[in-house]
Amino acid sequence: MTLTTPPVAAKKPSSFTYHGITVTDDYAWLRDPGYPEVTDKVVLSHLAAENAWFEARMAGQKGRIDALFTEMRGRIKEADKSVPQKDGNFLYWIEFEEGAEYKKWWRKPVAGGDDELILDEVALAEGKEYFRLGAIAVSNDGKMLAWAVDDNGSERFTARVKVIATDEILPDAIPGTLSSLIWVGNDKGLVYSLANENWRTDNAWLHCLGQPTSSDVELYHEGDEGFRVGSSLSANEQWLIIGTSDHETSEVRLIPAADPLAPPLLVKTRQTGVEYDVEERDGQLYIHANDTHENFRLATAPLANPGEWTTLIEGSDAFYLTGFDLFRDFYVVEGRVRGLDRIEVRHYDDPARIEPISFPEASFSAGLGENPEWAVEKLRLSYESMVSPASVMDYDVAARTLATLKVQEIPSGYDASLYVTERLEIPARDGTLIPASVVMRKDRKPGGPLHLYGYGAYGIAIEPGFSTTRLSLVDRGFAYAIAHIRGGDDMGRAWYKAGKLERRTNAFTDFVDVAKGLVERGLTAPGRISISGGSAGGELMGAVANSDPALWGAVVAHVPFVDVLSTMLDETLPLTPGEWPEWGNPIEDKAAFELIHSYSPYDQVKAQPYPPILVTAGLNDPRVTYWEPAKWVAKLRELKTDGNELLLKTNMGAGHGGKSGRFESLKETAEEFAFILWQLGMDG
Repeated sequence: MTLTTPPVAAKKPSSFTYHGITVTDDYAWLRDPGYPEVTDKVVLSHLAAENAWFEARMAGQKGRIDALFTEMRGRIKEADKSVPQKDGNFLYWIEFEEGAEYKKWWRKPVAGGDDELILDEVALAEGKEYFRLGAIAVSNDGKMLAWAVDDNGSERFTARVKVIATDEILPDAIPGTLSSLIWVGNDKGLVYSLANENWRTDNAWLHCLGQPTSSDVELYHEGDEGFRVGSSLSANEQWLIIGTSDHETSEVRLIPAADPLAPPLLVKTRQTGVEYDVEERDGQLYIHANDTHENFRLATAPLANPGEWTTLIEGSDAFYLTGFDLFRDFYVVEGRVRGLDRIEVRHYDDPARIEPISFPEASFSAGLGENPEWAVEKLRLSYESMVSPASVMDYDVAARTLATLKVQEIPSGYDASLYVTERLEIPARDGTLIPASVVMRKDRKPGGPLHLYGYGAYGIAIEPGFSTTRLSLVDRGFAYAIAHIRGGDDMGRAWYKAGKLERRTNAFTDFVDVAKGLVERGLTAPGRISISGGSAGGELMGAVANSDPALWGAVVAHVPFVDVLSTMLDETLPLTPGEWPEWGNPIEDKAAFELIHSYSPYDQVKAQPYPPILVTAGLNDPRVTYWEPAKWVAKLRELKTDGNELLLKTNMGAGHGGKSGRFESLKETAEEFAFILWQLGMDG
């Protein structure tokens, strides 16, 4: 049977009232009352109907989807391996076999010997609709492996342990983890964090090998519902570092890794708005903190008096200090200058000696790669740009030279000389210059189609990196642009603050103004712009679809955070208490309630024409719950006054990241691009 009309969700009147303000919500019923179990037959039937409508409408694009998938897959080297990296007595690497969705983890002795397969994701994923490896950690003596797996997309992992030499899986099993796995106590224990019933990590536990999990010891419990706990090992492997934080405040404790039951050392009591992280070397702490400057400083403190901080590197408006790494003989700081990555080698015995690492292009993405050893002479780096495929490099610290070890291979061929990349600065309506990174073919005609991507939240920068899938649009005449809007920290911490809380709408207007600026520069035209974003970037898509629908030729919103007000009012949801510093607390603050309501995409859907929209969701998604996109699409269907496509695809066996596997995920990108090409009326 051919479907001819889209599903229409029933309207079931519902409302809520805060601060004397009543908000109606006719589609609240799409939230299964038994969540996180979704068993309501009416809800499932509606999602199935939306999926059937998606399949029916996209059926005519099957040839295009298949062609896109084939060319995207053709750019991936199917049999591929990473550059081996030394860690102790072994060289470690990962490898994909021809046709494999998942990778295998290998090592071999530095002194010589046979390759050892230490973890086979292909075998672990066999027969599963979804598979994701979370934490993986080799014991310090190299004899055991701990790993954690999620097989349904719910991001609740089960940790296991095995003896590498014999492949014997030990009886130890820790379900419900959501964390790294840290070997401590001379490899007799593992530190981990559990996701509680609200999917929050408010704990750090110690598991002793061979003992039942019922005897595990809670090393730290966080009492503030908005904070999350995470653990790591110091670079010199002497300290277990337990950190707790929300989006603007943090607190760190140190415990000797050899004695995890020892009393923890609190570095400094949390202070609202102060974030810090810590490393240790020779009895001295190194602290990366934003207490004196929003762009962070690097300070030191004696281990005996950890709260007494002395500045080593001053905070700066010009240099955004994003992080640091300690090594035995030198340390490295990373940051951004005018939005571009910068890596500096510095020396303990000569603070004035600063050695920036130089890269060949004007716009790029670069950072430290995996550098697991304390005593090193070369640093492993990653490098790419919008026209340069990803490279793995080694930097010789003494010689100050870069050596390229591997460049991403594109089997179907790639000629960088055919493309050009630009970094533009486009004025927003308040006069702020918003950077935009653009890549296109040199032979592209002016005024053609353009795809604009944005995120703009949580202080997450969108790097101007390389993408093989992107070429499927660029080679069809698109320019591809990234809008580095406020809300991310692309241009420093102030950039992030200027797009959150009471200034949240700057992220939305920046995106619109970048699009209009690209039109003014002749790169494209209204209605010839496709846009995409996911999660908080999906919120961005909803907001700009409401505000400027005529600008967009197609909108793709992945797992979009569009029901902002209802979610921020529900403190039982996994992320809500921890999100209040980002969005505001509408339960306690009337101004926050009114502001969030004024931009929440679901609440602001109105009777007007909307552009073609493709929406994705994950039934098991704990971050953006499935009903947010489902409710949004239902309300759009009710109110929009156009005949444009509106499609919702819900992955019934996946979560926030969509399908797992390197090729299965490509199929979803092929569907997205096919939708865009279809809606923009393009051939091929």
